[in-house]
Amino acid sequence: MAKISWTRIARRIRVPLGFVFTAIFLWLAKPTPRSMLIGSAFIIPGLAIRVLASGHVKKNEELTTTGPYAYTRNPLYLGSLTMAAGFVIASRNVWIGIAAAAMFLVIYLPVIRAEENYLRSAFSEYAEYALQVPRLLPRPTPYRAGTDGSLPQFSRELYMRHREYNSILGAALMVAALILKLVLVKH
Repeated sequence: MAKISWTRIARRIRVPLGFVFTAIFLWLAKPTPRSMLIGSAFIIPGLAIRVLASGHVKKNEELTTTGPYAYTRNPLYLGSLTMAAGFVIASRNVWIGIAAAAMFLVIYLPVIRAEENYLRSAFSEYAEYALQVPRLLPRPTPYRAGTDGSLPQFSRELYMRHREYNSILGAALMVAALILKLVLVKH
């Protein structure tokens, strides 16, 4: 019988676990107008990072080192973490923050490592790129190795192919649910 790794399990359960987390999040959240405003200051930039990243990445075709990928190796996860921080702030619940941090450490960090191992095996230039560009926290200046200096433009086609509009829709629905809870439930 083949041994199943935690990384493989984490990949498979991260989306269903996200739906469970969302239900618990909405139940435990205690939003206020102020927490929603401060949270939105993280949610909106997180969405923007994800949108920009999805318009540059050519998954499994080439190593993407442009756009947000010139600053961090994992801008999609950085955008997700930024959004998550915004929702944690908006929720005003420390348990949600603890659960979100645990999910990142136990589920997403192993997935990121597995994806990096794949990229290292698929693209010979990845090792040099990984030495120059941080995993999550962006570097202050863009990485430019192997380019002629011109920046590729954001591709709406790539954005649509990756269906990143789903993250905008999901975030909008979450914010709407928090607003509804704010209006209907007195804390």
